[in-house]
Amino acid sequence: MAYSTIKYDLKDGILTLRLNRPERMNAVNEEMYSEISELLQKYSSGSEVRVVILTGSVRVKDGKEKQAFCAGADLKKHSEGERTHAQKRQYIEQAHEATRLLYRYPKPVIAAVNGPARGAGAEMAFACDFIIMSDQASIAFPEIGLGTFVGGGATMHLPRLVGLMKAKELIYTGRVLDAGAALDLGIALYAYPMDQFPDKVMEFASSIAGKAPLSLSMAKKHLQRSNLLDLETVLQLEADAILSCMDTEDWQEGIDAFAEGRNPVYRGR
Repeated sequence: MAYSTIKYDLKDGILTLRLNRPERMNAVNEEMYSEISELLQKYSSGSEVRVVILTGSVRVKDGKEKQAFCAGADLKKHSEGERTHAQKRQYIEQAHEATRLLYRYPKPVIAAVNGPARGAGAEMAFACDFIIMSDQASIAFPEIGLGTFVGGGATMHLPRLVGLMKAKELIYTGRVLDAGAALDLGIALYAYPMDQFPDKVMEFASSIAGKAPLSLSMAKKHLQRSNLLDLETVLQLEADAILSCMDTEDWQEGIDAFAEGRNPVYRGR
């Protein structure tokens, strides 16, 4: 299916979802949120996709290239005409559905932040399992300064990564973090020069894509709720997950490959 605000490519188990409104620095609108959600739902089951990469595109203006991840909400679109209360709520729910699907996607999701990520762009990045940034990237939550509020689970994700006091500072002030600062705070897992960035992101994605997909899905599910549960509940859930893995063909493949000194070939069953 052809999309108008995103592009995608699926190769070797890695689904690359590229935001594609470069003329607006990939600012999100209802259509983009809808297309992101549709694509994620399309590839949510089965073993065809092992890892998702969410990234941006390049804006070319006056012959010059500028990396763009996502500039946030399309404020120009917001300023055009009046919306009813119901229409405003529908927009917010579309945004939250996209970030919810990123967070709950059953496979690992990497935010490859190639350029500026603001507001809604930062919210989508934080809903992913990993954030990797280029040296041309930056990230910020400017919403308070615009008279609005953060969304997409930012008030949960950010304190978990940086602590409550630092999260308050970043949301209250809207301070822009470059790749180095984001790396120091533990927001970015890695930061690379732009000329190395695509290859490094793909290298990291490939290192995950080769692992047992059912085990990866279980790991994501359990890790994301670990801080909400007590130890005894976690131990019981981990025991159930281990037993489930031991009943799969992939478990036997992993054992056989180790014994035979070869790389395992996992099939997600």
